[in-house]
Amino acid sequence: MDDLVIEFFATFLIWILYAGLIVLWFIDGKIRKEQVVHALVAGAIAWGVAFLIKYFFPTLRPFMPNGREVDVLIAPTDSAFPSAHTALAFSLAVTVFMHDRRIGWWYLVGALFIGTARVLANVHYPHDILGGAFIGTLIAVIVEKTHVFNLLGKRKSRK
Repeated sequence: MDDLVIEFFATFLIWILYAGLIVLWFIDGKIRKEQVVHALVAGAIAWGVAFLIKYFFPTLRPFMPNGREVDVLIAPTDSAFPSAHTALAFSLAVTVFMHDRRIGWWYLVGALFIGTARVLANVHYPHDILGGAFIGTLIAVIVEKTHVFNLLGKRKSRK
């Protein structure tokens, strides 16, 4: 696969997923806005959880021991496991999927492309991607099922 294609999927596709959220925000009133808020909250939590795991359980990235070049704009220097990009992508994808399966399938395909490209770019091992996908999916389901902002709204109304 061409290095530019790998770099695009590994580095920039996540921004297209975010751009899609902006479009969803303006499409269809309250339901879409809730979907976007849930996706952003799940994404922030998944990213944070991934970095906490990286901090406490550091692992080498594939390019470190094998010396091969990476196919991303900036070579990461943090731990490999889990893939924070994949955790973020899957948290967005699963949240969108839980609201709208038709659009969600496209997001899931994008998340798979991101994870695969991170391996092909030599910045992650396959198990890093699986770990990130698990974290992103789990966080998305928790955020979606608890309706975080509904819970916060109920607390405010009790006061």
